[in-house]
Amino acid sequence: MNVFKTMMYPKFNTINQVVADELSALPGVLNLSGNFSMCESTEKPDELLKAAFSNFSTQSVSAYGLPELRNQIALKISTLYGHGYSPESEITITNGSNQAFYATIAALVGEGDEVILFEPANEAYLPSIILNGGKPVYITLKEPDFHIDWEEVMRMVNANTRMIIINTPHNPTGMVLTELDMLRLQKIINGTRIVVLSDESYEHIVFDGCSHQSVALYPKLVEKSVLVNSFSHACHVPGWNVGYCAAPATLMQEIRRVLKVMGAGVYAPYQAVLADLVLKKEIYQGLSKFYQDKRDYFASLIESHTRLVPIPTFGTFFQLLSYKNVCEEKDKDVAERLISELGVSTAPISQFFHEKSKKLLLRINFAQPNEVLAQVVERLQVL
Repeated sequence: MNVFKTMMYPKFNTINQVVADELSALPGVLNLSGNFSMCESTEKPDELLKAAFSNFSTQSVSAYGLPELRNQIALKISTLYGHGYSPESEITITNGSNQAFYATIAALVGEGDEVILFEPANEAYLPSIILNGGKPVYITLKEPDFHIDWEEVMRMVNANTRMIIINTPHNPTGMVLTELDMLRLQKIINGTRIVVLSDESYEHIVFDGCSHQSVALYPKLVEKSVLVNSFSHACHVPGWNVGYCAAPATLMQEIRRVLKVMGAGVYAPYQAVLADLVLKKEIYQGLSKFYQDKRDYFASLIESHTRLVPIPTFGTFFQLLSYKNVCEEKDKDVAERLISELGVSTAPISQFFHEKSKKLLLRINFAQPNEVLAQVVERLQVL
């Protein structure tokens, strides 16, 4: 039975993030497939940027980041997690988190080295591994809560294992690693050549009393880890593609060699503004409640007005929705039809797996104004 309305928007042959982004920009399409918040910042970053531009239009800035910004990051990490990174040799500013992922993998993973990644996984990880000659080793997160089976990880680790990639809070599932998870990971890599690549881009967006477990909290773990983060969420500046990585000096030296070839250097006025914003605790301290309220608002509307089922999320601003009560079509087909026929853009869960997934799940981004979320639910009521 066709549960969709008459087609409103152009059809397309395949769905991926690039296609979804282009179609999401069409008039009338409600975009819940993106990776950035659509909520307006209270800090007025564009106004701050104008002032910073005049100060840095002619100044030369280190390829590895504005010293003031690196100092602020080091202070923040030390204050929150207790580990003191050297801003001179252990922190580098990058053009977004994806550049940091790629540079880290390119620097530390050689031909034939194995890299463990947990699926569903950020789409940037796998191409970075393959392009640098690494061998991906896939471990699927275990439903219904998408936890890591550490016994399975231990079975997969061998002499060729060079890296384990973790992501907490996790995109796309909203899973949050616990202290026990981090201790298990620390034990697994002890005495090995394994480096941990820790994606902590959503560190301040955790719900229901959960706490963020950074590698910087664990003295033995931090010695063999590269921490990657993004400013767009922590400083509430959506669209600013600025990130950073932090690692022991020996690892950072190798990463910087790669970045030098890639063309290191981030727009200096952005960095100047972020140096002022990054230690404003009131910005990041309010993010959990802000997004938890949105999660609860959206999930309540979905449960009361549609046949979709929200899967519990404990961090990030992403929500998985099960459409098992609607149909059993492939998730990519459902995502295509939602854009084409209802004007709602979502991300199919199979987009985050290396091979086809039979899971009846879509990822949505609820970092939207409440009126947009209400419009989305109104359109989804026909399912």
